[in-house]
Amino acid sequence: MDSERQGLLNCHSDSRLEEVLSDTSVAIWKRLISATWIELNLLFPLAGPAVLVYVINSLMSLVTRVFAGHLGNLELAAANLGNSGVQLLAYGLMLGMGSAVETLCGQAYGGNKYDMLGIYMQRAIIVLTLTGIPLTLLYIFSKPILLFLGEPLQLASLAALFVYGLIPQIYAYAVNFPMQKFLQAQSVVVPSTYIAAATLLLHVLLSWLVVYKLGFGLIGSSFVLSLSWWIIVGANFLYILLAPRFKHTWTGFSLQSFSSLFPFLKLSAASAVMLCLETWYFQLLVLITGLLHNPQLSLDSISICMSISGLMLHIGFGFNAAASVRVSNELGAGNAKSAAFSVIVVNMVSLGIAVIEAMVVLALRHVVSYAFTDGETVANAVSDLCPYLAITLILNGIQPVLSGVAVGCGWQALVAYVNVACYYGIGIPLGYILGFRFSLGVQGIWSGMIGGTMLQTLILLWITLRTDWTKEVDTARKRLNAWDKK
Repeated sequence: MDSERQGLLNCHSDSRLEEVLSDTSVAIWKRLISATWIELNLLFPLAGPAVLVYVINSLMSLVTRVFAGHLGNLELAAANLGNSGVQLLAYGLMLGMGSAVETLCGQAYGGNKYDMLGIYMQRAIIVLTLTGIPLTLLYIFSKPILLFLGEPLQLASLAALFVYGLIPQIYAYAVNFPMQKFLQAQSVVVPSTYIAAATLLLHVLLSWLVVYKLGFGLIGSSFVLSLSWWIIVGANFLYILLAPRFKHTWTGFSLQSFSSLFPFLKLSAASAVMLCLETWYFQLLVLITGLLHNPQLSLDSISICMSISGLMLHIGFGFNAAASVRVSNELGAGNAKSAAFSVIVVNMVSLGIAVIEAMVVLALRHVVSYAFTDGETVANAVSDLCPYLAITLILNGIQPVLSGVAVGCGWQALVAYVNVACYYGIGIPLGYILGFRFSLGVQGIWSGMIGGTMLQTLILLWITLRTDWTKEVDTARKRLNAWDKK
């Protein structure tokens, strides 16, 4: 191995962490302090920028809907329907499938199989692009689908028009998410943050120009969103292509990436199911609430609480990415103690932040709704729901991190089964029974959903605590050797 490759090894897996944890000649409390400091210095440079990237991506979609809203109330409703009903489906599916790259690239990087990172990324792009074809058909036929679901003709027509402009975005997702995981696996996240922030500013300017000055209206606003995502893709690809730091992990396009696509699709599908089941779960909470008698107040209050939860969840997603990278890198490097210690630290830090979020929400429970609406009735309803929101925020401090650990270890299929059982076998039926049979309304529905999430979190925590990390190192090594031959 030449000096450059040795430098790569040293930068992605701090061997000092394993050495500190293994040095029994030092008192355990001194080892823990030193190890925690090392881990935090590896964790926050990953989690911080990752949080910002997720927030900026969300803001781009929000900006598009704001511009659509200034065209009229009907256009705003159409943009919200197109975003919630169609775009989020594609986003969750593509992001979930992309996490397969997170497992393989993270462990390959930790195991010094640098040349395989580019192969895995290309393989994922091919699989996700092929997945984009049926999604494109969904977008094309969105109008009759929305009409079938009972949406009014005019709203369905405008929502479909908005969705047509998002078709190029599907394929931007297919390229961007594998590249994003390729970079994260190497702990390269800050440049992506700069690119996303610059694109957000450009997105605002282009939206103003296309929607107002050129008069392209609703479809113009959604097409600009697609264009902005392709700008991110182009900038990230140029960075990978030109930056010297990737000379060992990106060695150019390869025909090897077309091999073994079906096994890669199976791993990607398990990853997608794992994430989508989580994403759709709380969307169903809002839909079920709409079935309540006189649902307007319940929908208004729960939508505000879900908006707050969604905003805070970006922090959980950031630590999810950081946990996945840290665990996969350490497993690939053969550092069982470091992997286990990383899991403990990232969970404690994320949980601590989540508890602070919950305390702030409870302290502001009587006024937090005024950031969204001036209605006193809604404010009182939101105040009643804030304890449930606080519990959800605390769970969101643990659950996404444990999911990130699962991705780092390659447990996606197992977690998918757990999610089906806990979310859809227990959480939703329990919420329905409490909300409708016991007439507890939205509080009962949310209580049942919290029960499903809590059970899922406890099961993942139990699995993680019982994990033999030395065995996981062996599993990662076997996985890398198997995929290396494909």
